[in-house]
Amino acid sequence: MRARDAPNKTVRYLALLRGINVGGKNVVSMSELRACFERLGLQNVSTYIQSGNVIFESSSRSTAKLSRTIEQAVSAARAKRAYTVVVVLSHEQLADVVEKAPAGFGADLAQYRYDVIFLRAPVCARDVLPDIRINPAADQVLAANGVVYFQRLIAEASKSYLAKLAGHSQYRAMTLRNWNTALKLYELMGVRERL
Repeated sequence: MRARDAPNKTVRYLALLRGINVGGKNVVSMSELRACFERLGLQNVSTYIQSGNVIFESSSRSTAKLSRTIEQAVSAARAKRAYTVVVVLSHEQLADVVEKAPAGFGADLAQYRYDVIFLRAPVCARDVLPDIRINPAADQVLAANGVVYFQRLIAEASKSYLAKLAGHSQYRAMTLRNWNTALKLYELMGVRERL
């Protein structure tokens, strides 16, 4: 049996919480968030910036179950002040998002802004893509690796339809991170793996 198949071995995960600390609303301190995760028995919990990015380890093998459990715990801890969407990815899933990104995605920072739309299961990227409105003069989207890659021309950013994402029928199952944040989270997860 390989070491990674051993029972009870922990898996490294990333939880992405939507709408945390945005515009002074739905304020959650990172120490409060870490404590909430630790009360669930999740291990080696750390956060990155104030926007709801939590790296942790668990022996669970179900990202869907972890998402539901974390959503319930965060809502309970905050006295249901705001519904929080939680998308959980394994280190391997985030590796696919970063390493198998579309050719050229994230490469031209002088001309484009790059974002990744992460989806909570059972919602699938290929299913939501047809209903994501774009402005062809400003936006390009592609579903791959379980996410939607969204790039916008900086010169036409005011004409981008990214802000219209809130009107999407599956919006409550989505959270968005800019490409630089996704890269940094991937780097942090890899650093922890080498420790």
